[in-house]
Amino acid sequence: MSSPAPDKPRFVIVPHRPHVRVLLALGLGLWLLSLVAVGYWASSRAAPGLAKARAELALTAKRATEAEALVKQLKQRVATLGRSDQISRSANTELQASLAEREEEVSGLRADVAFYERLVGATGQRRGLSVHEAFFTPEEGGTWRYTITLTQNLNRGAISKGEARVSVEGVSGGRLRSLRWDDLVQKPGAPGQPFSFRYFQQLEGSVVLPEGFTPQRVRVQLRSDGSTVDQAFPWQAEAPRGE
Repeated sequence: MSSPAPDKPRFVIVPHRPHVRVLLALGLGLWLLSLVAVGYWASSRAAPGLAKARAELALTAKRATEAEALVKQLKQRVATLGRSDQISRSANTELQASLAEREEEVSGLRADVAFYERLVGATGQRRGLSVHEAFFTPEEGGTWRYTITLTQNLNRGAISKGEARVSVEGVSGGRLRSLRWDDLVQKPGAPGQPFSFRYFQQLEGSVVLPEGFTPQRVRVQLRSDGSTVDQAFPWQAEAPRGE
């Protein structure tokens, strides 16, 4: 028969060690200080870079604003220059057209002066009643407006009176054809166009050419004081004024 186990002691005696707590408190304090130091170091390292980035951002924003303002200013200037260029081009075109018209007018006036000098000048050739020129200008509606210039400087001071008739020779349907004054004005038995002048006169009027008729020559007949003048000219067609 075994003997009963001895009873376990109710209390354990632990030796007292106060330096362990001190060491633990010291270690915890050092760890906290290290965290604070690391955070401060990180902040000190990051702060200059962040400030620089903020400064560059502000500078970039300023430059962007200035660039936008410059672009707006340049666009406005381009628009202004575009309008000015358009106005300049339009004014230049009008000026060139005006100059061309004036040059044409001056050329015509010089020709008229030369004509008048030959007609009334002391050295001009003396001629009786005659046709100086005849030309035709197309009109709306298919008619042709004629301008015939009559002259005379043989009898200075005398008045030349009479009537003029025009006929046109050409080709129609492959055949030669002559249109008389009655045919041109479309009035059977129509009288000639009267004239009365001292040195020169321009006769004007409108005639009709049949469709398919190609004019080649113009004949002008003048009747004055029992005499007749008959002159022929090549067909001369001028473009309407302003073209």
